[in-house]
Amino acid sequence: MVRSRKPTHLTDRAADALEQATDPHPGVPDPVPGPSTNPATNLLINEIMLRSVGRISRQTLEKMLLGRQYGKQFAKEAVENRSIVHTLAAYGVTKVATRSVPGALAVGAGLALKVLFDRSQSRRTARRKGDRTLRKQTKGDA
Repeated sequence: MVRSRKPTHLTDRAADALEQATDPHPGVPDPVPGPSTNPATNLLINEIMLRSVGRISRQTLEKMLLGRQYGKQFAKEAVENRSIVHTLAAYGVTKVATRSVPGALAVGAGLALKVLFDRSQSRRTARRKGDRTLRKQTKGDA
């Protein structure tokens, strides 16, 4: 059953806008595209594919960004040896940022404050701290 309600999440608004732009009959239920006749299975397949592509592209970009300064091997180890705590924290913050506009603003403000804090320290001190954190991460100690 499709309910018509006002979108509350940023993702709801984006999905509604995308449907309006691409669907010749918006608001009329369409089958979830995929190989199965079960829409829940199709949604699961789509979710796994999107998360896999997102993870691969994210790790590739992170390795590329770090690799320019630290070398390919160091970048590979730093990206692939993140702790579970680091991964879960990043996931949690991302979840907060994508759930609502106030969440996105709060996360954005927090990131801006972190950048300002880093810039308030001497450049040498901030760089040393970052290098130390990355070295610990490559050894799996983070």
